[in-house]
Amino acid sequence: MRRSLPPLLALFIAALPLAASAAPPEDQWFTVLLDGRKIGSFEAKREVRGREVHTTQTLEIELERAGVKVALGSSESATETVDGAPLAFASTSRLSGSETRIDGRVRDGSIDLDTTTGGATQHRKMPWPAHALLPEGLRLAGVRAGLAVGTRYRALAFQPSSLDAAEITSTVAAPERVDLPGGALDLHPVDQVLAFPGAPMKTRAWIDADQTVHKLTLPMMGVDLVLLACDRACATAPNQGSDVFSRTLMPSPRALRIEELAGTMRYTLASPRNESALALPDTDEQSVVARGGERVVTIHRDARVRKGEKPDPSDYKPNDWLQSEAPEIVRLAKQAAGDAATPLERMRRVETFVRGYIRSKTLDVGYASALEVARKPEGDCTEHALLVAALGRALGIATRVVDGLAYAPGFAGKDQVFVPHAWAQAWVDGRWQSFDAALPGFDAGHIALGIGDGDPWRFYAGLDLLGRIELREAQSTTP
Repeated sequence: MRRSLPPLLALFIAALPLAASAAPPEDQWFTVLLDGRKIGSFEAKREVRGREVHTTQTLEIELERAGVKVALGSSESATETVDGAPLAFASTSRLSGSETRIDGRVRDGSIDLDTTTGGATQHRKMPWPAHALLPEGLRLAGVRAGLAVGTRYRALAFQPSSLDAAEITSTVAAPERVDLPGGALDLHPVDQVLAFPGAPMKTRAWIDADQTVHKLTLPMMGVDLVLLACDRACATAPNQGSDVFSRTLMPSPRALRIEELAGTMRYTLASPRNESALALPDTDEQSVVARGGERVVTIHRDARVRKGEKPDPSDYKPNDWLQSEAPEIVRLAKQAAGDAATPLERMRRVETFVRGYIRSKTLDVGYASALEVARKPEGDCTEHALLVAALGRALGIATRVVDGLAYAPGFAGKDQVFVPHAWAQAWVDGRWQSFDAALPGFDAGHIALGIGDGDPWRFYAGLDLLGRIELREAQSTTP
């Protein structure tokens, strides 16, 4: 998955060298600003206990979606040797009351994992990415590189919340004067490029001669997210709030008719920042062609048989967010499918069932797993998508979760916009076909930005992309 606000901030702070000639601060606080408005706090702790280094990073922010406040939090801890070798990590992510806990122990090149979501715990093993580092190892890599202007170095940063690693390339720039809550300082800027698949992200940090971080900026939905070092009182002062959801609405160049959406649509997407690395997925319903700095995206309401990606074995299995073997999920799947004879008919019935089963259509949930939705049927598009995907897997059908955009004639006071959305795909009749229980169904007004396994970080990653693309043309190709 890639990216999301809570784990990304922890990753960015961890990826920077904290101190060389002096001991790193034991406890450091930051105020978090979005487009100049305070939305939360970040705390980083480091403690040496004998031959081990223990670090903890905690983020708390508050956003708004169409007037509804959404609380997001992330706490990550790591245990390493004083030489930076990884020993263990833990991650707790909170999204509007929904909590996920990950505990990992690194041994002999593999990770022993315990993951708890919605009250259900799963145990498994996975390989440790070769040469990946946790916070202390990343700090030591920066210390070895030094602060000479023009210095460039690379490191592979492990992200506990999403259980993957990203390469970070850091380049030291010339010192400059920086205004901070406690006064101006002369600091060294460090430019970073995080090699996320499809859309590398650039960020900048400002550090002092002892390599302590004082400021960090990164792009989010077309504006800057900024962390400024300050004291605890400053960092934990009341938030000002920011309606982040309004930034994710993408205007349509014109109104789209129902009959157009029932056929085939062709969209021209572009990045105002000319990000040629922009990558959108090809599916059995969506084809993407690069045209200079633009992407021409063709959407067919009905999936076509193509030589595309076939299901992976994991697309049939339960995971932390799609608990398809849980008794509650299995019971609902049988209830939904009834006597349907084919996979296509089973998925159609699942789609209809979930649309009616989730009685409370609300933005208050944030992001809940399929099992949580089965037990408490409320939420928005993500809750619908995860439950559809989990029920499909419980019926032996490969499924996955798509994050992207869906056309709405009107939403949150805006006319003709594409809204952030999620839906499910199932492997039926030799192709991936979409099922959208949150709306009347899938149509050519759906643009896929990413495909995953229900992990929330994959969904929230797409929100960043929305601030960096625009829709220039929308054409119907239906006769």
